Amino acid sequence: MVAEVERLATELAALGRDAVRAGHPTGQAGGLRSFDILGGRGVVQFLVVPYRECVYVCNIVWFE
Repeated sequence: MVAEVERLATELAALGRDAVRAGHPTGQAGGLRSFDILGGRGVVQFLVVPYRECVYVCNIVWFE
């Protein structure tokens, strides 16, 4: 679980400013975004702040 979140955070950081379009919701940029993890058994929510050049992981939820 931790390794999956670390991998996702590394990939988001590598995207840089383009991370504002990654994840859900599709069709719009910015705001709180999310990715399904662990084969749909969890969700990671993150916020991209381009002017600070940061990606903040805000919430991690997994279902058993």
